[in-house]
Amino acid sequence: MLRSIGLALAALALAASPAAAQKPKSADTPMILAWPPELQSRGYRAMEDLFEAKVIARGPKVRALPAAAKTIDVSYTHDGRTWTTAEYMEAFRVSGVLVLKDGKILMERYGLGRRPEDRWTSFSVAKSVTATLVGAALQDGKIKSLNSVVTDYIPELKGSGYDGVTVRQLLMMSSGVKWNEDYVDPKSDVATAGSVIEDPKVNPIVSYMRKLPRENAPGSTFHYNTGETDLVGVLVSNAVGKSLAEYASEKIWKPYGMERDGIWMTDLAGHERGGCCMSMTLRDYGRIGQFMLDGGKAGGKQILPPGWTTEAASKQIDNPTGGYGYFWWMRREGGYEARGIFGQQILIVPEERLVVVVNSAWPRATGRDLSAARTAFVEAVRAAARTVP
Repeated sequence: MLRSIGLALAALALAASPAAAQKPKSADTPMILAWPPELQSRGYRAMEDLFEAKVIARGPKVRALPAAAKTIDVSYTHDGRTWTTAEYMEAFRVSGVLVLKDGKILMERYGLGRRPEDRWTSFSVAKSVTATLVGAALQDGKIKSLNSVVTDYIPELKGSGYDGVTVRQLLMMSSGVKWNEDYVDPKSDVATAGSVIEDPKVNPIVSYMRKLPRENAPGSTFHYNTGETDLVGVLVSNAVGKSLAEYASEKIWKPYGMERDGIWMTDLAGHERGGCCMSMTLRDYGRIGQFMLDGGKAGGKQILPPGWTTEAASKQIDNPTGGYGYFWWMRREGGYEARGIFGQQILIVPEERLVVVVNSAWPRATGRDLSAARTAFVEAVRAAARTVP
């Protein structure tokens, strides 16, 4: 795998800029946002070959995901034509689809050369896992309250636009600090934040974020901001005194029975990025969703505060897409989801006891056409799942 990826990188080295906040293993590694299809399908399966990362260790026991007595497939209409699962996956470069009902597999499909044991990068789906670790830290008493101010846990932010901002407001994407999340602008904040180490004693993301001005009153306005989810990752690590990978292993991977070690990409300082780029198998994505459906319980213990999964997955602030919780998106069609660019999704519909995972390598980071096509597919899946008792 590494050799084939390396050959692709060599061909791209002169045409793309290096990656920014994450640390590539080679100076020739092009920026992730600029990867062509052939590199996406290989690189998304082996991010640890290309970038520095930490391992999220699994435990000795694996939580079974048995096959349901009845499986499903779909045929549906979208954009003036009829689609099947296979046609959707091929047209939209989908590497994996997993559908769980009551913890049992109704559908499991793979594409783009991916196998069940292969991991796939999460992009911003990692944000929802980071928020879940905030819940674990609250349960452990390491974070006192969601109303605690961020500077209590990241003192380097004192005197910046984050003065007075609470942990809750960060989780709601409502700090009020100005930020540009344009994925096609190489000079945007999301493309440049943390790209240099300005002070060896301060995390590079923190160094960048503390220079940003305030634009709105804290808590007043939803504004999507990946840099702040990286800050939440730093906050959790500081609060618990462990790396995010260690804490995720302790609180989710080991007790819930993940089947394979996870991978979490690090920034230039070697800290896991709270806002991006975990890698796990398709079934382990499903287990993340099932962990939320189970109310944050694992191994017979309450890992998250009672009621956390309901609160985190409920609308805490308005946004143009139906509302936002604590790094979880509300859906007008029902349920809530973790989303990542280039087509990553964990959808959870509690009242239907349903988890739907989609991993993809879209040709663009985002797009209304891409999202609409996925929504049509997912709603067809939901309809088919309702026919299964």
